[in-house]
Amino acid sequence: MRYKVTLNNKVYEVEVEETSAMLVDEYEALAPVAPAAPAAPVAAAPAAAPAPAAAPAPVAAAAGEQVTAPMPGTILKVNVTQGAAVKKGDILVVLEAMKMENEILAPKDGTVAQIAVSKGATVDTGALLAVIA
Repeated sequence: MRYKVTLNNKVYEVEVEETSAMLVDEYEALAPVAPAAPAAPVAAAPAAAPAPAAAPAPVAAAAGEQVTAPMPGTILKVNVTQGAAVKKGDILVVLEAMKMENEILAPKDGTVAQIAVSKGATVDTGALLAVIA
């Protein structure tokens, strides 16, 4: 029996008998050429798409050390409130990115001067999360 086998864009023509197999021919496979599509009638221009919604205005940061998102993701939890005292290493926010929960920690001892995000918010890299005064 003869078979044509394509492997890595090469076509191998193989002859197989009950007890052995022998390569008969080898050549480069060509990509199939698609038939030309019939010309479509000219349609009226589609209506203009509605303008995209405006991005939310950036949050003005309070005075103090800004805590920003290290990566894009979704806020799962906000563990502090404005005015709360925090110590270095306390968990401020839990950020989900790539199916991983990332704890965003307080960089220093202080008071939370501002919380710029809420649970469920989507943030980009560098987005302001909180300010520690």
